[in-house]
Amino acid sequence: MVFAGLVFAALAAVLHVYIFVMESLTWTSPRTRATFGTTAETAEITKELAFNQGFYNLFLAIVTGIGILGIALGHNAVGVALVLAGAGSMLAAALVLLTTSPDKARAAITQGVFPLIAVLLVAIGVAL
Repeated sequence: MVFAGLVFAALAAVLHVYIFVMESLTWTSPRTRATFGTTAETAEITKELAFNQGFYNLFLAIVTGIGILGIALGHNAVGVALVLAGAGSMLAAALVLLTTSPDKARAAITQGVFPLIAVLLVAIGVAL
């Protein structure tokens, strides 16, 4: 069960690295603007905010990845704590997006499904 949770945690981390790339590196590009539904003008005005937000996503992915590595190296308590902190924060961010911007439900679900499954499977696996 924990192993399956780690697979979903890894998928969540990869997705959040991709979100980092879009928010911090390609925010003003036509493709990223289309993904986020922003105009060129809005993207230009908000690029510093997006740049910063992208790094939050990257840091959550890093924490989750280090947790996965910790478990792989046999440091189960620390690894589980880091995976649950990273994936749990990803899930919490998705819930905030969903509740504050219902029109972005698809994005919230996309970014929240992998962390939700990861948190549930890891927590169940540790409890058993």
